[in-house]
Amino acid sequence: MSEDIRPFEVAIPESQLEDLRRRLKDTRWPDAETPDDWSQGIPLSYMQEICAYWANDYDWRRCEDLLNGWDQFQTEIDDVDIHFLHVKSPHPDAMPLLITHGWPGSVLEFRHVIGPLTDPTAHGGKAEDAFHVIAPSLPGYGFSGKPTAPGWSVNTIAGAWGKLMARLGYDEYVAQGGDWGSIITRQVGVQDEAHCKCIHLNMISARPDPDTMDDLTEFEEKAIAAAKYYVDWDSGYSKQQSTRPQTLGYGLADSPSGQAAWILEKFWAWTDCDGHPENALARDDMLDNVMLYWLPGTAASSARLYWESFGKMRPDVVKTPVGCSLFPKEIFSASRRWAEKSFHNIIHWNELEKGGHFAAAEQPEIFVEELRTCFRAVR
Repeated sequence: MSEDIRPFEVAIPESQLEDLRRRLKDTRWPDAETPDDWSQGIPLSYMQEICAYWANDYDWRRCEDLLNGWDQFQTEIDDVDIHFLHVKSPHPDAMPLLITHGWPGSVLEFRHVIGPLTDPTAHGGKAEDAFHVIAPSLPGYGFSGKPTAPGWSVNTIAGAWGKLMARLGYDEYVAQGGDWGSIITRQVGVQDEAHCKCIHLNMISARPDPDTMDDLTEFEEKAIAAAKYYVDWDSGYSKQQSTRPQTLGYGLADSPSGQAAWILEKFWAWTDCDGHPENALARDDMLDNVMLYWLPGTAASSARLYWESFGKMRPDVVKTPVGCSLFPKEIFSASRRWAEKSFHNIIHWNELEKGGHFAAAEQPEIFVEELRTCFRAVR
């Protein structure tokens, strides 16, 4: 296995973009939903509008230029090529920050925060808050390689991230994550405690404490209700991806409208969008993210993380310092007293007034300030 770190550039052949446009124009549409809302999924009229825009007006080369404007690399870890952004700060004393996305996200979730994190003085901040940003694409996602054998669970990925940071020469670093990135970052804090100085999470995976059930706060009651809603109405995708990701892959890998709908529905459900995803995220930003699933054909490989990890994750106690930022439209939440059962050294805790699951993309200024505040304690 080579430990070389190879520069990477995105260069999608025009033939792939022509094929995408052809498929979009030849979409075989389902009939319209029966209610006048999103309760059965994305309305037909909105998907037709999105796909017409995607085929006729969307500019992939703009997104390609954005990606290639950052330093990108690939390196082989445990027989899989890992793609990552490595954006260094102009400030030499910057802190290395490992930041991990989830599903249905990508490294593009961080497009609006990379600049303020790496070059704070150019964005109204202070040099002492600067970070070197390392943002890997999960195995089977984006431009990372696709595992060809089972075994790439969240614990395996956390171990790979530790190897990546060591390979880059970072003896000390901090880590951040949401969605799967939250679970992986938690495990980085457990497995690489000698080098990872602190972690920050914007999705808190802590179960309700049974000892509090007779004395619940209003926040805890809402968290329990939100978890029940997720199980009852919002978790079908995860059941499919955790049990039959390969079967799902055939439809999504063949149909761009299907792949887009599978992802965009979550941008509606999980953002603080007041009923429409474009109230929270720009249309181009959403389609750029979809393209990181469509172009490399990762419908099945990205879904396999659920098959690898659901029901198999260890609830390890985290002794590494932890910062927690709770956005109101997050899927899962926890009170501080619940979280303290698993996280034994919480150094930052903040409950925000706006924002949802894709915090870095939805509320980049708030997200950046949360990271700066949290990690000041360990600089």
